[in-house]
Amino acid sequence: MKILIIDDDAGLRKSLSLILGDAGYEVVQAEDGEQGLATAKEQEPHLILCDVRMPRMGGLEFIEAYREWGGEALVLVMTAYGGLDLAMEAMKKGAYDYIPKPFGADDVLLIVRKAEEREQLRREVGRLRREVRADARFGEIVVGSPAMRKAIDIAEKVAPYDSAVLITGASGTGKELVARMLHRESARSEAPFVPVNCGGVPEQLLESEFFGFVKGAFTGADRDKPGLFEAADGGTLFLDEVGELPGALQVKLLRALQEGEVRRIGATETSRVNVRVISATNRDLEDAVEAGDFRKDLYYRLAVVPIHLPSLRTRREEIPQLAAHLLERHASRLDVDIDAITSEAMEVLLDYPWPGNIRELENVLERALVLTEGDAVTVDDLPEAVRRPAPDTPGVGVDTDDLSVKKHGARLERHLIQLALDRTGGNKTQAAELLELSPRALRYKIQEYGVG
Repeated sequence: MKILIIDDDAGLRKSLSLILGDAGYEVVQAEDGEQGLATAKEQEPHLILCDVRMPRMGGLEFIEAYREWGGEALVLVMTAYGGLDLAMEAMKKGAYDYIPKPFGADDVLLIVRKAEEREQLRREVGRLRREVRADARFGEIVVGSPAMRKAIDIAEKVAPYDSAVLITGASGTGKELVARMLHRESARSEAPFVPVNCGGVPEQLLESEFFGFVKGAFTGADRDKPGLFEAADGGTLFLDEVGELPGALQVKLLRALQEGEVRRIGATETSRVNVRVISATNRDLEDAVEAGDFRKDLYYRLAVVPIHLPSLRTRREEIPQLAAHLLERHASRLDVDIDAITSEAMEVLLDYPWPGNIRELENVLERALVLTEGDAVTVDDLPEAVRRPAPDTPGVGVDTDDLSVKKHGARLERHLIQLALDRTGGNKTQAAELLELSPRALRYKIQEYGVG
């Protein structure tokens, strides 16, 4: 096991190196938090021993920066007598445990071995979870394409940590399912998961919904009411369609995330909250930031770890597995004895471009289960729009009965833009290069055609 020691006391670094080296550990050193962060990124240690008080970058700042970078090593902080408050603050930021100074060799080896056992247990649990999921199903999530595998791999890595996650993707791609997976796989899984659709709450009610109010704060406030942050304390707050938040609330949300405190409307005291925030949007927030519609500082606070979910039309190899899963679930709920799809119907499902993504597929299959009179879903049970999609449906080929160059040129351009966005995971700069367009021209066409 590799251990990184970060301390500005050269004598202490040397002593710890001798103690740990004699015990069979590989040891690397750094003299402050800045050097420690660079060394941690390069060496990828399994365990970090870090002093709290250091020049340039102290232990608290190091832990925060290391976790935001995505570092997974356990961090043990070392603190002098009287520094217990700092040690507690470090543990809130992601440290595993602390060692009070001065300490002896036995003290160090005991806590390091304890941390080593915990790390081995975490890896074993992760291995067992992967074996249980050998069928490539993650709860309600089906994973069968490289793009979706990449997204879920990132989700699995970040799930145990409190880093903020921003999930992007078109409507119907399963953003809330991934958010729930992140919560389920975290240490917060026993605490509340509180979802809120930021675009579904009237603007005048948003502040009271997020932060709550006290009795008498305004007309109709006849009782104290906790907000969403307090409801999610200890757990996860899921901000769906976060790009719809108005500017005034963006400021208050940023303050709550930075301070870890909220104040109910009409209250004079603030309350501490311990909440992990996961956000989702079908908008390009980088464009919204550039346009001045979304705060840059809030964007960076929310998008510590971005995860992009690809559209279903780029994951067609998953459609048979998705269809079987959705069919089984809805057949059970509707109490119908149908568990199959004919090969002809499956061909139709595979050929359709699914502009509404998984949500549209689910809707089509539930409708088919209600209407079918046999023991399997057939082509005739599928909607006309799926069997014979309109020529202007995204992803559908040219209608040879309409030879308008203008119409077909626009359809082809729209289709190529969508393909480029899908191929680059929504990165507009890379997509513009593929399309040989300027970023500004691409943004204009995305708005014109309503793609993304």
